[in-house]
Amino acid sequence: MTADKAKNARATVHVSIDVPDLAAGLRFYGAVFAFAEVARPFPTMAVVDANNVTVCMHEKATGTKSSSAGAEERHYERHWTPVHLDLHVTDVDAVLARIRAEGGTIENEFRPPGKKPVAFCSDPFGNGFCVIGESSP
Repeated sequence: MTADKAKNARATVHVSIDVPDLAAGLRFYGAVFAFAEVARPFPTMAVVDANNVTVCMHEKATGTKSSSAGAEERHYERHWTPVHLDLHVTDVDAVLARIRAEGGTIENEFRPPGKKPVAFCSDPFGNGFCVIGESSP
């Protein structure tokens, strides 16, 4: 590879999700979105196939520091972050029912006529995500 190509190479993107209990995280995302574990490089980390993206799910204890550069500690109450997952699904009602059944929360739901339905949700660990369905009638 030339120096210019190496400098401009596109990165491969994986998404990481921290959870306080790896087995519980795998259960939630497996039951709701059919994410499937494909590798366990460490006892506290699972590599998950999420259809078109790889998710690295990490078990991280409450109260541990998220970075050596900051003072914030991990907590698993509902929290806001500007970076989140948008999960596009064909049957939004079935997915929302599974989120509720597995301990997640539907915080807001929008179903404007002629537009895609959107629900702002959180997993049982406080991580927020959006569920986006196909266009409404």
